[in-house]
Amino acid sequence: MYTLKVEGAFEAAHRVVDYPGKCDRLHGHNWKVEAVVKGKELDELGMLVDFKVVKNVLKETLDRFDHRFLNELKPFSEGVNPTAENLARIIFKEMEHSKAFVRDSYLYAITIYETPNSSVMYTKE
Repeated sequence: MYTLKVEGAFEAAHRVVDYPGKCDRLHGHNWKVEAVVKGKELDELGMLVDFKVVKNVLKETLDRFDHRFLNELKPFSEGVNPTAENLARIIFKEMEHSKAFVRDSYLYAITIYETPNSSVMYTKE
């Protein structure tokens, strides 16, 4: 089994509604995002998936969040709290059916770093 990882980043503000502390106030993060792809079958060049292709899919997905107030974007504007956990799931769902994943490769995990020392990983399992 091969495991490939690419990283991306974006900057955005959010407010964790009803949080019993400072996170209930408007604040921002430099979010780091890791996308992990798994698979067994390599192509004729010996690659699982081209890093560049996965980076592009991740960038396209993250662009809609960059320099935005997350609470104003769907589904956060519809009552979903913009926590790192929810954000990881939403990014995963937006990426998982990409045509970038060929042969038996698939998106395994999205990890979101809200700070350099605090992250959450979402997998389909």
